[in-house]
Amino acid sequence: MIVKIHPDNPQPRLIKKVCEILSQGGVMIYPTDTLYGIGCDLCQPKAIERIARLKGIPAEKAQFSIVFRDLSHIAEYCKLTDNKTFKLLKRHLPGPFTFILEANNKIPKILTPKKKTIGVRIPDHSIVMAILKEFGHPILTTSVKNNEEETTEYFTDPELIHERYRSFVDIVIDGGYGNLTASTIVDCTGEMPVILRQGAGILEI
Repeated sequence: MIVKIHPDNPQPRLIKKVCEILSQGGVMIYPTDTLYGIGCDLCQPKAIERIARLKGIPAEKAQFSIVFRDLSHIAEYCKLTDNKTFKLLKRHLPGPFTFILEANNKIPKILTPKKKTIGVRIPDHSIVMAILKEFGHPILTTSVKNNEEETTEYFTDPELIHERYRSFVDIVIDGGYGNLTASTIVDCTGEMPVILRQGAGILEI
């Protein structure tokens, strides 16, 4: 299924439809402020495993991130007690960043079997923010694009994304053409933030 949602003024009826699919353990492809993402309810282990199979890696070894609606939501699932880290996130989110934080026990064990860290995002995109507000739960996420793949149209054109992935996911959200630059990944688990991957976001410390 593909559904066209307005990127600036998401239709509430369609947002509710997406949330119904997620609550039933569905997997979606959706637009963000960087790449199109593959997402599911964080509380649905079978959906997480489906995404891992789609990416061709075991769930416990996957580098999945989690999308949240705001900083207080992040604080429910991660150890965000350091004031400097809090200010850093507040200054850059919503935006094209993935921040690596220490996870707490609310994060499913399948995502942190050995490492106790997780990537967190608050994308600056109306569609995903509307979904998060309506849904109430965090969304596990990973990008559609794999680093070794170069066919750009299949990762920016939602109709081509649907053509390629429709047998693997329950819904593709057409929010217009996507971008090709990934988020900037920043590790905040040490004394100083460290950029692990330079992407669309420019870090200001």
